[in-house]
Amino acid sequence: MPNITLPDGSTREYENPVTVMEVAESIGPGLAKAALAGRVDGELVDSSTLISTDADLAIITERDSDGLEVIRHSCAHLMAQAVQRLFPKAQVTIGPVVEDGFFYDFAFSRAFTPEDLQAIEKVMGEIVKENLPVERSIMSRDEAVAMFKEKGEDYKVQIIESIPGDEDLSFYRQGEFIDLCRGPHVPATSSFKAFKLTSVAGAYWRGDASNEMLQRIHGTAWGSKKDLKLFLQRLEEAEKRDHRKLGKYLDLFHFQEEAPGMAFWHPKGWSIYQSVQRYMREVQDKNDYKEINTPQLVDYSLWEKSGHASKFADEMFSVESENRMYAIKPMNCPCHIQVFNQGLKSYRDLPLRLAEFGSCHRYEPSGSMHGLMRVRSFVQDDGHIFCTEEQIQAEVADFMTLLFAVYKDFGFDEVILRLSTRPEKRVGSDEVWDKSEQSLKDALNATGLPWELVPGEGAFYGPKIECSLKDCMGRVQQCGTIQVDFSTPGRLGAQYVAEDSSKQEPVMLHRAVLGSFERFIGILIEHYAGDMPAWLAPEQAMILNITDKQSGYCRNFEESLKNKGFRASSDLRNEKIGFKIREHTLQKIPYLLVVGDKEVENGTVAVRKRGGEDLGAMTFDEFCTLLDQDVANFGRSAQQDHTKS
Repeated sequence: MPNITLPDGSTREYENPVTVMEVAESIGPGLAKAALAGRVDGELVDSSTLISTDADLAIITERDSDGLEVIRHSCAHLMAQAVQRLFPKAQVTIGPVVEDGFFYDFAFSRAFTPEDLQAIEKVMGEIVKENLPVERSIMSRDEAVAMFKEKGEDYKVQIIESIPGDEDLSFYRQGEFIDLCRGPHVPATSSFKAFKLTSVAGAYWRGDASNEMLQRIHGTAWGSKKDLKLFLQRLEEAEKRDHRKLGKYLDLFHFQEEAPGMAFWHPKGWSIYQSVQRYMREVQDKNDYKEINTPQLVDYSLWEKSGHASKFADEMFSVESENRMYAIKPMNCPCHIQVFNQGLKSYRDLPLRLAEFGSCHRYEPSGSMHGLMRVRSFVQDDGHIFCTEEQIQAEVADFMTLLFAVYKDFGFDEVILRLSTRPEKRVGSDEVWDKSEQSLKDALNATGLPWELVPGEGAFYGPKIECSLKDCMGRVQQCGTIQVDFSTPGRLGAQYVAEDSSKQEPVMLHRAVLGSFERFIGILIEHYAGDMPAWLAPEQAMILNITDKQSGYCRNFEESLKNKGFRASSDLRNEKIGFKIREHTLQKIPYLLVVGDKEVENGTVAVRKRGGEDLGAMTFDEFCTLLDQDVANFGRSAQQDHTKS
């Protein structure tokens, strides 16, 4: 007689084993209709799962994040079934859930078209109306291979044959469609209320460019049509904000085939880059970081000693010269240890904080590169703190304070924090791991913000905190991190003289705030839709004359602004003032300064914000005060405090 404990603490006793769905039915028809799956003693299971012993049970519906994942996972199968109904010769490969949706890769003789996607969606709707039960079954590996060979599903055969072990495999069937899957899935195809196929693109089989090209259909699914509509609106807004489009339109940067994954920065884009770099340099100086610079090419033996060669060889570019093999620097940490190793260090020298705007190169498959967001050449705001075990907690706490202040200045107020703890394979004693994990926990608790524990996902050398931003569209962007490393300093001979005169290995904290300049600037462009706050804007003010008579006045005003350190230009073309205002508004310049005869006579400019707000006439000093205040407040209102740690 299983005794079921529900999330509200209430219990229900049943005379015989019951399924998750039967429990939902006993609670009420409304819950039974909404039930998609269950969580039994913490494990996500199908609604048909039988409970035979006492257990904690949560009924999963569309309102739960788990419910959305089940819907999307199941909707991928719905899409694959529709594809094979329309195109029986299409072979199904893999179909996972991704953020906000799902995809499936198909092998087919021709490219799918937008019209095909519409037809597939229509058939998906027909299958929903058929209300087909979704049923789980178990099959041996040999049976599964034989079944898919008979179906002509060569890719499924390869997938099954590559799964290690001899355990039986789980499958899900709905009508004529069956696929290998761990589940769980919705109870029937009628569970789907809102879905949309969003795109189709090429994808290599198993992500390997040497394999054949497949077709990847992306889709999204939600618990209600209202949620789907909101998501599609966000997609439309994201399309408008795409940093690749804005980068071209605003003349910030470009990419070309001769240097794949490596940005060509134009003057305006490089201005933003330099503003970000100047800001980070100032922050690091105020927080007692010593800036260094290390070589781009380093003998391959250093990467072998550090352990990077064995773990990241496929991501490293290398070059041979004079019978020596060099690696183009994929990361900065081994080089920072070389700087630490120069000269004997004492415990009095710790903590030692080294920082570098380190240029790195890593091989990214051509199909995975995405504008500035994923590149092969990038610069990190990298830093390494060499400290004692006793200093870890204070250093992490100081770093978190710095990180939040920086994010606030860039306009990000919502940060998601995750702590990844010891993996199964690791170095260092349990005592040291206990101390390090507790130090990170204490630092996270000191923020007063919620954080998520991710067991077993730390690096082999130590635990880490990952910091993710939420942009204006609610998208999560992982940027900052701080990691505790007990291993690499010792591998590369780093030591300091302790208070008792013994030689000890320092702990190294790997830390970054922005991650990479390229990706962070891409995030900024999309967050602001190109409307950069004045402190970041490539052009802070544009001076516009109405007739040629004001040209000299405009040039003098421009020169005076530049002498004050502002980024200003003049547009003295013989064009109508309305045309010039519109053009520079579209170029997203924060301030437009209009000059006519009246302004020349009064020694002023008519100030207009890019949003169209008329601020009236201002003298040179008045405008400089306004722009100074705007820059000092990082685009926030004057009432908000700006604090750097």
